[in-house]
Amino acid sequence: MANLKFGKYLMETIIRKAEKSDTEAIFTLIKELAVYEKEPDAVIINKRTFKEHGFGKKPLFKCFVAEINEKVVGIALFYSRYSTWKGPTLHLEDLIVTEEMKGKGIGSMLYTAFLEYADKAGVERVEWAVLDWNRTAITFYQQSGAKVLSDWRTVQMDKKSIQNYFQKINS
Repeated sequence: MANLKFGKYLMETIIRKAEKSDTEAIFTLIKELAVYEKEPDAVIINKRTFKEHGFGKKPLFKCFVAEINEKVVGIALFYSRYSTWKGPTLHLEDLIVTEEMKGKGIGSMLYTAFLEYADKAGVERVEWAVLDWNRTAITFYQQSGAKVLSDWRTVQMDKKSIQNYFQKINS
């Protein structure tokens, strides 16, 4: 927990593990991030599926939330991966803070909570992607000691691309 000062008001920021009841707030932040990253229509998952993936019988991700006055204002969402060179790793999928709360240290608190979790979990590496135009984030990560790799490229295939691939090789 930390206290943040907004004007003459002092507000307590709580960083905690996300709960099923946080689904709506987390989902809203994910959609806000999509708009910020100039891909407002990219979020195709629905809340029900998202809730099952995160809080169902076999959760696929973990998440910390930042809360002020019982309102979620940020998240750090991550999941386990495995590196054949390093061993267990964690992938930070999203580190999001609401637009109105950016620049107040909340992202740093979530980032620290994620790194503390990674350290206690004994992983050999943490990794994530950052858009090349997000200079604020790149600078933040570099100042924290992270290496921003320029020689690796992210490669993705969406469901349609996968289907097209199979259609191509089977024709």
